[in-house]
Amino acid sequence: MASLIHTAAVLGLEAHPVQAETDISPGLGAFIIVGLPDTAIQEARERIKSALKHAEMDFPRTRVIINLAPADLRKTGTPFDLPIACSILAAQGVIEKTALQHTLITGELGLDGTVRPISGALSFAILAKKSGFHSIILPAENANEAALIQGINVYAAHHLSEVIEHLKGNAIPITPTRDVSDSIALPFLGPDFSAIRGQAQARRALEIAAAGGHNILLQGPPGSGKTLLARAFPGILPRLTLDEALEATRIHSIAGLLPSEGIINSRPFRAPHHTASTASMIGGGSIPKPGEISLAHRGVLFLDEFLEFPRSVLESLRQPLEDGTITVNRAHGTLSFPARVTLVGAMNPCPCGYATDPDRTCACSAIQLSRYQKKLSGPLLDRIDLFLEVPKVPTAELTDIAAQENSECIRNRVQIARDIQTNRWKFIGCKTNAELGSDHVRRSIELEPEAKLLLRHAVDTHRLSARSYFRLLKVSRTIADLADKEKICSLHVAESLNYRHDPLT
Repeated sequence: MASLIHTAAVLGLEAHPVQAETDISPGLGAFIIVGLPDTAIQEARERIKSALKHAEMDFPRTRVIINLAPADLRKTGTPFDLPIACSILAAQGVIEKTALQHTLITGELGLDGTVRPISGALSFAILAKKSGFHSIILPAENANEAALIQGINVYAAHHLSEVIEHLKGNAIPITPTRDVSDSIALPFLGPDFSAIRGQAQARRALEIAAAGGHNILLQGPPGSGKTLLARAFPGILPRLTLDEALEATRIHSIAGLLPSEGIINSRPFRAPHHTASTASMIGGGSIPKPGEISLAHRGVLFLDEFLEFPRSVLESLRQPLEDGTITVNRAHGTLSFPARVTLVGAMNPCPCGYATDPDRTCACSAIQLSRYQKKLSGPLLDRIDLFLEVPKVPTAELTDIAAQENSECIRNRVQIARDIQTNRWKFIGCKTNAELGSDHVRRSIELEPEAKLLLRHAVDTHRLSARSYFRLLKVSRTIADLADKEKICSLHVAESLNYRHDPLT
C-alpha cells in the first residue's frame, strides 16, 4: 500500500515542496530511501526504526521503499525524519490518509521518539501558507517561529506518539498566532551616545548614515573612539518593521542562529573578526548557508580594523554592497541571499596607527604604508558614502561632565527621516535613499540651482566617478530629509561633500 506525506526541502532561503512516498511490498526486509537524499537522510533509517519502537509502533518486516519526490531535487538535513515516519504509518494503515492531505510535516526524530528542532522553520511555514495547506506539524521548539505566519494552524510536537494521536483525531493544541508589534520595539542594550565625549562631527555623520542607510568608514588613531561610535550606532537606527523583522528572522533561522524567542526583534549587528574568510563573510559551503553580510541584513555589518581584513574578503563585498544581494554559485546550483546592510568600517591611518596622532610619531616605512593602502581599492571606496576622520579626543573634552545628547533623541530624528524616505520611495520598493538606483536618482531627486552648480564644480574638481556622483546625491537627499526639506539646497550638498574624501590622502 502506498502513501504520501507533504514536507519540504530548504535550498538557500526558500522551501520547496517535497512528497514523501512510501510503498510497503512483500519481500526480504529492506528499508530503502531514494530521491537524491544526503547522508543525514540515509542515516534517518535507524532513527526512524528506534523512534517507532519507542512510540509503540511496529516497523514493517518486509520491503519498504521511500521516495522523496521530485527525485531531481537534492534533499539535505534531518527535517525529513518525521514525515518519513508518518508516511510509513500511513502506508500501514495506522493513520488515515485523508488526515494528511492538507498538512505539511517536518521535524527531526531522536532515538526515543522525541521531535527535535530544525533550521528554517519559518521558511516551512511560509511555504505551507503559500501552497494552501491548512496546518503544519513541526517540533515544539520551532512553534513560536512558525506562528509568526498568519492564516495557518501550527501544531507543536514533542514526541512522535503525539503526532500519531493527532493524526488519529486527538488534536495537539494549536500554537496561537503571535503579535510581535511590541517585541520589535525593545530598547537597545548597547552603548548610548550620551557616553561619547566630543566627536560632534562623527555623531552627525553616523546620524546621516542611520537615516539614509549609508555606508560609512571611520579613520583615526588608536583610542580615538571609533569602536565605541560603531557599537553605539545600532542604538540610533530606526525601529524594525514587521516585514524587515521577518526577513532577518528567516535568515537567522536558516543559519540555525535564531534566539529562543523565535524572532529577530532588533536590527542585526554583526562584527566578524578580521581573520574571517571570504566564505564566512559572503556565505557558502557544500550546502550554502548565509554569511556575515546576510546575517547583518537590515542591520549593521561592522568591520573593525578594516584594512587588516584580507583584500580578497574586502573585494568580495563590492557586489553585495551595490546590489543588496549575494549570489553563491556551487556545482549543485546558484543561490541568492539578501544582503541589504549598512557597512560601518573602522581603520587606523597606517599600520602603526599614529600617522594622524598629534602626540605620537608614525613609525611606518614608505613600503609598509604603500602595502597598507593598496588593500583599499578604488571600486570599494566608491561604494562607501561617508568618510570621516575621527581625531583623538582632547583631555578637556574627555573630562567634560556636561550632558550629551542621548541615542533616543537622535533615533527620533532618524525615524522621522526614514519614514519620509519609506513613503516617498514605496512605489519602487525602496526603504532608504541608499537603495536607490541611478535612474531613480536622476529622475526623482531635485536640486536647487545653486546646489547643482556646487555639485557640478565638485565633480569636475575632484574627478569623481559616476557612482560617487550618485552617492553624493543620495547623501544630500538624506541630509535634506533630516532637515525636513523637499528640495536639496547648496548647504546639503556642501555637507555631503565634507564627508567625501579619500581616507588615505
